[in-house]
Amino acid sequence: MRSAIARLVANEDLNFLLTNRLPRRLATNFVGWFSKIENPIVAKSSIAMWKLFSDVDLADAAETRFRSMHACFIRTLKPGARPVAAEANVVASPSDAIVGAHGVIEGNVVQQIKGAPYSLSDLLGSSEASQAYDGGTYVTLRLTAGMYHHFHAPHDLTVDQVTYISGDCWNVNPIALKRVERLFCKNERAAIRCKLEDGTPVMLVAVAAVLVASIRLSFLDTAQSLRIGGPRVIPVQARVRKGEEMGYFEHGSTIVMLLPKGFRFADGIETGKRIRAGEALFVRASK
Repeated sequence: MRSAIARLVANEDLNFLLTNRLPRRLATNFVGWFSKIENPIVAKSSIAMWKLFSDVDLADAAETRFRSMHACFIRTLKPGARPVAAEANVVASPSDAIVGAHGVIEGNVVQQIKGAPYSLSDLLGSSEASQAYDGGTYVTLRLTAGMYHHFHAPHDLTVDQVTYISGDCWNVNPIALKRVERLFCKNERAAIRCKLEDGTPVMLVAVAAVLVASIRLSFLDTAQSLRIGGPRVIPVQARVRKGEEMGYFEHGSTIVMLLPKGFRFADGIETGKRIRAGEALFVRASK
């Protein structure tokens, strides 16, 4: 059955129809509600159905029984399951992900997929915010539905601002990225502005997607959805150590990470590579 489902999902027209041409916000709100039902029968059956459609690996989960599908979505891991590259010149991956479009930031332009450009000022909601990254590097990290959904500090840093931008909830898989122009600039997102201990700016843009009921940030009030209150700029002064949790998605999604000049990609980083939280993603260039 899984192979038959995989063949259906691989059909681009059908995949796009099923994941984007439905009432996206209504479906997202429904899944957010349904996934939190704490009933053993509902939980077991919905998790089993989820496993049919997603590559879910619970081998390193801290718990093996879940009171709801939501609890499985936002599962924590066993201690030591994601060792962090400790070298001071290494910026680690903030999450488990598949590496997507990445490269040099040319002026104000990056790619969501080859041949599909968008502007950083649109993504961040401000041309001023994008200026620090001109000539720097960017990477797109896609968290699939079955992956571990928490994201962590890529280095010792201070979060000094979060810009929450309301938006749509298009699917963020490669099929949708090929068909929807400027998709990341249309979806709901949170631009998390950080700086390393030496003042180097780093930006993590958490982009929501279809069925993502919420973006939660651990250094803010995670008891309520970030989207409550609408678009806004939130001042923050939160120190987070390398590898510590910064937040999580309530389903798979995407993080766009931006660094200024002076960094290169770690060896082996290429489109399609699966990477885990804590693994080397960028290396600071030697001075």
